[in-house]
Amino acid sequence: MLAIQWFLSFLKKYRNMIVFGLFLTVLITVLNIVNPYISGLIVDEVIKENRHELLLPLIGCMLGVVIIKGGMRFLYQLIFETASQGVLYDMRDKVYRKLLQEDFQFYNKKRTGDLMSRQTGDMDAIRHFVAYVIYQVFENVLMFIFALTMIFTVNVKLALCMLIVLPFTALATFFQSKEVKPAFQRNRNCFSSLNTFVQENVSGNRVVRAFSKEDYEISKFNKENDAFRASQIAASRVWMKYVPLFEILAYALNIILMLYGGYMAIAEELSLGELVTVNGYLWMLNNPLRMAGWLVNDIGNFVTSVEKIYATYTEEPHVRTPKCGIVKKLDGEIEFKNVSYRADDEDIVMDINFKVSSGQTVGIIGSTGSGKSTIMNLLCRFYDTTSGQVLVDGTDVRDMDLYNLRDNIGMAMQDVFLFSDTIEGNIAYGRPDCSFDEVKKAAIMADANHFIQSLPDGYDTIVGERGVGLSGGQKQRISLARALLKKPSILILDDTTSAVDMETESYIQKQLKTIQADCTVFVIAYRISSIKDADLILVMDKGRIIEQGTHETLLAAGGYYAAAFHSQYGEIPAEALI
Repeated sequence: MLAIQWFLSFLKKYRNMIVFGLFLTVLITVLNIVNPYISGLIVDEVIKENRHELLLPLIGCMLGVVIIKGGMRFLYQLIFETASQGVLYDMRDKVYRKLLQEDFQFYNKKRTGDLMSRQTGDMDAIRHFVAYVIYQVFENVLMFIFALTMIFTVNVKLALCMLIVLPFTALATFFQSKEVKPAFQRNRNCFSSLNTFVQENVSGNRVVRAFSKEDYEISKFNKENDAFRASQIAASRVWMKYVPLFEILAYALNIILMLYGGYMAIAEELSLGELVTVNGYLWMLNNPLRMAGWLVNDIGNFVTSVEKIYATYTEEPHVRTPKCGIVKKLDGEIEFKNVSYRADDEDIVMDINFKVSSGQTVGIIGSTGSGKSTIMNLLCRFYDTTSGQVLVDGTDVRDMDLYNLRDNIGMAMQDVFLFSDTIEGNIAYGRPDCSFDEVKKAAIMADANHFIQSLPDGYDTIVGERGVGLSGGQKQRISLARALLKKPSILILDDTTSAVDMETESYIQKQLKTIQADCTVFVIAYRISSIKDADLILVMDKGRIIEQGTHETLLAAGGYYAAAFHSQYGEIPAEALI
């Protein structure tokens, strides 16, 4: 019920338009009564009473009704289609905005293909309901009521005989509505699963080819496709079972008219013209009965789609910006106080304590899964700590405006993502209003300018989806340039130079030193060469900081860091211990 109320909130904006469209529907339904009535007059007055002078005026009246109905039908269909596109636009916009506000936990659990199906297939079912189903339900109910009323004015006994079909129609509608909703729920779930599978395989096609797993993926696709086909057939069987029943009930009206109406005409309880009039109204009874199965089907599809979209929309993010969050330019002083983070009943990081002054560089090293990136995610407040505090300039990040906090942080992530845009557009993503000279300066600092200029279109080169067409090192340097251009107070480099050569890495480190006075820098790396000049080095293992200090003090301590240095460079030179 809440889902339908949510849908109706979008419909309110187009309320006047829809009401006018429904008013036109009423007028058309009224006009539908006219021509059968005139047909009866032609039989009784023109043919039987030989009043031939009435023929042309009556035919002209029927023609005028048809023309007026055609114009009005075009108008109200245009109105409902316009309203449907407006509702679709507003709903899609609102749902998309909500998706952008969701946190990492939401996207960790949701599949991309599933979310895409909400924005496409489910949204289209709602558009179809507004554009077609609303006025069809209204028009068919009105036609049935008006036609039955007019038949009562012609002959009460004949009208009462035709009411025999109503209980059977009501029962069939009730049972179909009970079956159609779960059938469409299964159908939409299978569609989401199929959509997710295709999306993952298209995105990961290089991996599939590299491992020669085409046949294996085709086999998996066939299973998903078969499941979707089975759900489609199951949903189709629901209306396939009931639509013929509605057709039989509709034709039952013809039989009643021919048998009982014909008998009444023979017995002269009903004139031939009245029989023709009732026959004219008969299609206004038949059509709603024939359409009932289809409309129940469409309504079931609509309700299922609204509920699925609403369920996604109402998932609240765990990480929220406070109502009166602190907004200010950050200096970059960072402190972690007894910070722990737990997710899915597993401790990710525990008892993290360190303090960094503004403008310092912090190196973080450790084994895979030791919690290095998690610490930075907590700093950016992609997740909230389970216990302890993350302080920036002495303020808990949970008390700060979320967007202001992240706006002061530049991040080059471990998993580089580039948009399908120009290289300039990707670098300037954080500051789209900046000049080209600033973009180029950032690219020079990231050692990306020379390879960008060597491309056929230079900075105007279109990058393929997720950076297809560029090497790993090139993508990393563009990502770094994007972070540098933002001119943040805090810069996070999460394994940003792992795919570049030692010479390029050395150049980038020299460039980073030029911004240290204005920016606190965190460097997550596996290479000791990337962090050895840092003011503070944190060594992590199994979610804890096991060592911290400078390069020299950690070498002298002879612990994990010294062993890692020995592993990468051989014996520790004597001068390194001085």
